[in-house]
Amino acid sequence: MTSDEVVVFVTCPRGRVAQRLATVVVTKRLAACVNIVPAVRSVFRWQGNVDQAEEALLLIKTTARRFPALSRAIKAAHPYDVPEIIALPITQGLAPYLAWVSSSVALTTR
Repeated sequence: MTSDEVVVFVTCPRGRVAQRLATVVVTKRLAACVNIVPAVRSVFRWQGNVDQAEEALLLIKTTARRFPALSRAIKAAHPYDVPEIIALPITQGLAPYLAWVSSSVALTTR
């Protein structure tokens, strides 16, 4: 059984940038929670060269419905030209946790 909830991976510069991105998306109700993994080493091909960088990894919990707005917010605030923003479906999880994720990012009606 697949749920509407997803985990989004975003790599970014460590420190203030990671904290700012996490705070922005939670404040805007685009994410229920962001885990900041403070130190990952990325090896990647960029502009024809193999490069490396020390980065932070953001593990963002949200819903598939909120992903387009989340992606736009990250792109607007992210310093990279082409940031990693990928979503993986959550196929199973603790029902109360998944409900909390959904309710945390739900658009309120007033």
